[in-house]
Amino acid sequence: MPNRHALIVHEQPPSIVIDEGDHSQEISPLWLRERTRAPDQLESMTQQRLFDSHAIDSALTLESAVLVDEHHVVLAFSDGHKETYDLRVLADELDDNSHFPCAEPWDASLNQDRLRFDWPRTLDDPAYFQASLDAYLRYGYIILQGVPTDPEQILQVGSHFGYVKETNFGRYFEVYSRPTGNDLAYRSVALGPHTDNPYRSPVPGIQLLHCLVNETTGGLSTLADSLKVLEQLRAENPEGYALLKRTPVRFRFIDAGTELVTHRTMIQTNDDGHPTGVHYSPRLDALPLLSDAQTRLFHRARQRLGELLTDPAYEVRFPLAAGDLMMFDNSRVLHGRTSYNTDEGHRHVQGCYLDTDGPRERFASLMKQQGLMGKVA
Repeated sequence: MPNRHALIVHEQPPSIVIDEGDHSQEISPLWLRERTRAPDQLESMTQQRLFDSHAIDSALTLESAVLVDEHHVVLAFSDGHKETYDLRVLADELDDNSHFPCAEPWDASLNQDRLRFDWPRTLDDPAYFQASLDAYLRYGYIILQGVPTDPEQILQVGSHFGYVKETNFGRYFEVYSRPTGNDLAYRSVALGPHTDNPYRSPVPGIQLLHCLVNETTGGLSTLADSLKVLEQLRAENPEGYALLKRTPVRFRFIDAGTELVTHRTMIQTNDDGHPTGVHYSPRLDALPLLSDAQTRLFHRARQRLGELLTDPAYEVRFPLAAGDLMMFDNSRVLHGRTSYNTDEGHRHVQGCYLDTDGPRERFASLMKQQGLMGKVA
């Protein structure tokens, strides 16, 4: 993927400037000094520093900058360090996420065929496996077909895409109708769109659901992209959106042997404040204590969020057949299920959770094998 930043070298006074067209910014000498790639400063295999960058003098200056050719510049610093820097490497540092596909919000018009992949082929064809990872990172979910319905096959799939996360439900869990189950998922009732385990810290990043048997006409799986829904909510109700983004709520789970409680905001954001998903589960949350006016504003916002998540314009519905497995970002893509009639037959699904970073690591590894990536992010 191309770099977005153009770097301009000024020899007098010495500096390197980021030119982004409408504005420019000089790069701090401290930032440049820390990016050293000199053999005595950076261990080649691990790419870890051999010196304490936190101990660099905060008054460090750039003493000279001499352009060697289009891509290389010799920089000399006030601490005596002198090195030839590759401007392309510096640009990669500025675009350190550019190797990964960006999230693309979607609605019900998305062509779901683009997100269906053959499980055996992901094992044998690295390019095909990479395509499935690319789709997951862009859209937050994929459907794998042809997964054997053997018990615990889900763990093999999970290990192929990342790292299985064990919880109080075990390494994996069984989803079928049983009156004594400790969660409403273990009934045949409809389940609205929700985040699994929002009461846990951290919240499971990825969920897998593998259909072993489906003899019913109901029990359709539902998915909705919270990123697309949040765009609409923010446009309609910016004040309510902001309240959901900054106000922690309580999520609680209780069964005979466990009680888990945590407080977190309903809208999940990254360090830049951009939304990455939601913590949404009307079965498990509680209104925060706010003024009456703020409580009503908060409630209207979460009410509208729920309406949008089930709006046919945003929600997709499909049956999971035996051998189908859906993998989705647990906070970004909210999942649910329509009700089903147990008199029609048996419906048995196994589920497990993965840590969030697994697919990104697998994608980075494939990129490195192809020589398309200079480092693992």
